[in-house]
Formats: sequence, structure tokens, C-alpha cells
Amino acid sequence: MTVDAWLQHPTARFSRHEMFDSLRRWSSWPTLDDELDLKATDAALDEAGVDIGLLSAWHSPRDGAMISNDEVAAWVQQHPERYRGVASVDLARPVPAVRELRRMVRDHGFVALRVLPWLWEVPPTHPLFYPLYAECVDLDIPICTQVGHTGPLRPSEVGRPIPYIDQIAIDFPDLKIVCGHIGYPWTTEMIAVADKHPNVYIDTSAYTARRYPVELVDYMRGRGRKRVLFGTNYPMITPAKALYGLADLNLDEQIAADFLDGNARRVFAL
Repeated sequence: MTVDAWLQHPTARFSRHEMFDSLRRWSSWPTLDDELDLKATDAALDEAGVDIGLLSAWHSPRDGAMISNDEVAAWVQQHPERYRGVASVDLARPVPAVRELRRMVRDHGFVALRVLPWLWEVPPTHPLFYPLYAECVDLDIPICTQVGHTGPLRPSEVGRPIPYIDQIAIDFPDLKIVCGHIGYPWTTEMIAVADKHPNVYIDTSAYTARRYPVELVDYMRGRGRKRVLFGTNYPMITPAKALYGLADLNLDEQIAADFLDGNARRVFAL
């Protein structure tokens, strides 16, 4: 059993955006002129034996809903056994944002919120985030964010685990925080923050198994075995490509099962 903790079913307006030009130079990030059929994403998950994918919406301050919550809800409704929704909201409008998050969780069963600080070019400790963090605690869902450098053409500093994730976890000790993209080049910082706070987790999206930093693999084998989740960031990386080389990490059977499936099921209450 495998759960992909971070993927998108890309709309054309999402995939062709200029900020992903940097990703196109070194990944399989597609440029779509027409909407991609959901069967293509199904096939990518089938190829790698991924049972459940957490489909993320995207809301940009410059472009609005690049992938809307309602589009994600419709895809989940088509395949409720395979997909779960992850909401995105307009950070600049905090009261409507909280109401939208509440609607998607209560009416459509969404399992998390994802808002990317680099997309808004503000740190995740900015006051605009705090009403959403409080609502995530009330709804008992995780907040998903990105740590590490920013692949798209936006500044990276807001992705530092210290001080940002550390401070959020201090201010909201009951908030589950899932930190995507490993945290490179601050992976050691990310591990230190996950060690310090019991509700902070790391997902491996945007990296193939062969590119996991050594310190992260050591963490997965030891005290971090319950703290690391598998993710792809599809369509940037297909699940099959992301999993290639996993056997070379020499994870024992239980650690591999937790990493691929059990940790995500527990954190997202799947």
C-alpha cells in the first residue's frame, strides 16, 4: 500500500505558468494546452502501485485559482477510493479563506490545507497565516507547506525550517505540520525541528529516492521512522520515478511500510 502525500492533477492554466520554467529545464513538468484527463493521473499512480493520492488545489496571489478547490472536489468525487482533497485558499482574505477551508473540509471531506509561503512571498509566520492555523487545529487537519529552496522562479528564504516552522510549532503545539520537499539545503535544520516538535513531519515530494540526502535516510531508519512520508509532487515527478531506487536505501519492511503508507494514513486520518 502506498499513499502519495503531495500531487497535483494539473490544469492547463497551472502547468503552463511561467514560474515553472525553471522546473521544465530538469524535470518532466508538462506544458498543457488542453486540460489533462484524470485517467492520465490514474495511470501514473497505477504504474507505481500508489493506492491513494492527496490532490492539492493551488491559489496564487497573482493568478487566483490555478487549480480550484471545486475542481479538486470534482476529481475526488469521480474516484473517492483513490483521491483525497487538499485545499488552497486566498491568503490575502483571511476571513473568506477560513470559511472556504471550513467548507471544503466539512462539505467535501478534504483532509488538509496547503498554502505555499514562497507563492505569496511572505514567511509562514506572517499574521495572515495564523487564522488558518487555528482553524486547522479546530478541524483537526494538517497544514501542508514547503520547506527548502524554491524550484519555481520565486525567492527561497521563506522555506527555512528555522526560524519559521520552529516558531509555528511553538505557537500552535496542537497543529500538525507536514513539510514537503525535504528542506534541502536545510535538511539538517528540518530534521532538528521534527525532532523538537511531535507534530512536525517531513514529506519527500519533489525528490526521487536516489536523491534523498544521507541525513534524511539515516533519520528514516532510526528515530524518524514515524515522521517521514512519501510524496512525489506529480506531475513534476511520476510516482514510478520517485520510487526508483527505494530498495537501495535498505529500509526494513516495517520502516518502508510506515514511510509509504502508515505515516500518511495516521497524519491525514485517511
